[in-house]
Amino acid sequence: MPTAVADTTPRSERLDALRGLAIVWMAAFHFSFDLNHFGWIRQDFYRDPVWTWQRTAIVSLFLFCAGGGQAFAVLAGLGAGRFWQRWGQVATCALAVSLGSWVMFPDSWISFGVLHGIAVMLLLLRLGLARLPSLALLALAVLAIAAPRLVPSPFFDTRWTNWVGLVTHKPVTEDYVPVLPWLGVMLLGFVVTRGWPRLWAGGAPRPLAVLGRWSLSFYMVHQPVLICALMAVQLLR
Repeated sequence: MPTAVADTTPRSERLDALRGLAIVWMAAFHFSFDLNHFGWIRQDFYRDPVWTWQRTAIVSLFLFCAGGGQAFAVLAGLGAGRFWQRWGQVATCALAVSLGSWVMFPDSWISFGVLHGIAVMLLLLRLGLARLPSLALLALAVLAIAAPRLVPSPFFDTRWTNWVGLVTHKPVTEDYVPVLPWLGVMLLGFVVTRGWPRLWAGGAPRPLAVLGRWSLSFYMVHQPVLICALMAVQLLR
């Protein structure tokens, strides 16, 4: 899972590096989004497949890595105290994202984005699903990924219920990562890592691995820095 501080829990440099790659890709994506927001380029980030598919891939990497990180935590016997400390960091940052997005995008603020989704999915995984056998988790992953297309309902179209994911249309928001279908991706990361931890053995590019260990901090800082930098350049033009 994204971490805000370094720790001594056994980790995989390769998994950290994959998370770091997702962070770099995300930053490039957000920089392009910001350029579009300030009118320096003209792109449709909400409908153009060039951008929507990139977003799907980035979120998938994050959630797959979050599932893998929880598998390593379980295998290493990580205690409840450390889990709740990390979970509290994610949940607090999710609230900060909602507040910041409400200030900048009052008509499309983020009520349930990637950090909100990770916080809820980690609870589901760590407090229950992690105890299930891998075959059961794979079946649940398939069901989770398919559910939004199979059983959508208008009941889930409100801000208070759309976090489940069974919506009939995507809500107007700058980021939306509901439990369904995305829980399925986290479960896949957990199953793969728990079943074959040696897949992540070995070294990886050090800069990406370090960045992956500090992914939550980077996530929270990068957009304010990018936006302030672009505003400064715009004022100087």
